[in-house]
Amino acid sequence: MSAELLVVGLGRMPYEEAWRHQRALAEARIRGDITNDLLLLVEHPPVITLGRSFDPEHLPTPREQLANQHIEVFDIERGGDVTFHGPGQLVGYPIFQLSEHKEDLHWFLRTIEQALIEALASVGVPGDRQEGFTGVWTHGRKIASIGIHVKQWVTWHGFALNVSTKLSYFDLIVPCGIDGVQMTSIAKELGERAPRDLWGRALDGVVLGFSEAFGFQPQAVQLDDVLARC
Repeated sequence: MSAELLVVGLGRMPYEEAWRHQRALAEARIRGDITNDLLLLVEHPPVITLGRSFDPEHLPTPREQLANQHIEVFDIERGGDVTFHGPGQLVGYPIFQLSEHKEDLHWFLRTIEQALIEALASVGVPGDRQEGFTGVWTHGRKIASIGIHVKQWVTWHGFALNVSTKLSYFDLIVPCGIDGVQMTSIAKELGERAPRDLWGRALDGVVLGFSEAFGFQPQAVQLDDVLARC
């Protein structure tokens, strides 16, 4: 029987609040107070995050201008460079104990990519990889970004899948530090073929993709129920 993946829907939540929950749940997973892997799924108000490999040249927009547009900026502990999160983007935070899978970060990143490729296929968008880069592309355009942090083989941070994201936000940064990258979304790729329930279908596709790629049985749980174990 497959292990259970606890899937926690956070709805729309400010970035800092979700970040705080991630750290608390990761510490509980490290201690063994939580014995299942978790996948937090969330949508954020506009925010820019700067990973450990951040190059200041990749944030050409002055922070005062970002603040005037009500876009927060956070320096965080995940790998990678600069990225944007915002409305219409499905963000996932897998809190996994890799010692129960493989103590191999490359394997973990490639398996997240596979899960997202399967999720995209479920809504009719072909996904693939670009050699030398982490993330998922379609027809040469980047549609999903990935950046993680690991402590004692427990992961947090994760991925951002553009479902119906306003792509002009990415003009404020050099996404993931990749010069000339073209960002896209599921809605843009599908155009008039995009179903009205695109968000729900993308969310279901991600849960199914993670379940199949990692060999889980998904179980929906409430945030308060898992926080009670911290």
